[in-house]
Amino acid sequence: MTTPATLDPRQASSRLHELTVIDVRTPGEYAGGHIPGALNVPLGQLDRALPDIRTAAQRGEVLVVCASGARSENACRVLAENGIHTATLAGGTGAWAAQGHDLHHPEGVRKATWGMERQVRLVAGSTVLLGLALGEVVHPAFRLLSAGIAGGLVFSAVTNTCGMAAVLAKLPYNRPGKADLDATLARLRGN
Repeated sequence: MTTPATLDPRQASSRLHELTVIDVRTPGEYAGGHIPGALNVPLGQLDRALPDIRTAAQRGEVLVVCASGARSENACRVLAENGIHTATLAGGTGAWAAQGHDLHHPEGVRKATWGMERQVRLVAGSTVLLGLALGEVVHPAFRLLSAGIAGGLVFSAVTNTCGMAAVLAKLPYNRPGKADLDATLARLRGN
């Protein structure tokens, strides 16, 4: 599998007017600040959006972004497997903002949620502490819970995927409303 093409934030900023930007973060993360003009298609909804992304890619270059670049690289691979060639933003929206580029914060949009990486750290850390505490108070076997989380984190780092993030993305505050995604898909089609 090839590594997707990347644009650094400076390159992307100078070409923003000619790119279709797809943000694959959760709707809550997107609402917390996104690249101006970016369309939100959460990674978990990518399959549903394939025909519309293909249409957008036929009109011009598609840039896929996320918070740090990991999810957008995964999205680019999925898109490439479906014959859609895209690029990813090196360092994601974090690098974009760090280089002084503006993030759009929409008015009237529901309150932003924590970033996915922050949510994973909270749940993983809480579960490890819970496993250790229950292992001391209730039964030593509860320490296996902590060991399981540790193993999952190692697997996540080695494979550059995150099962916990996939589960957390399904929570209601991390999922798009049907109307939101339908409107995004219509914009990708050019309607």
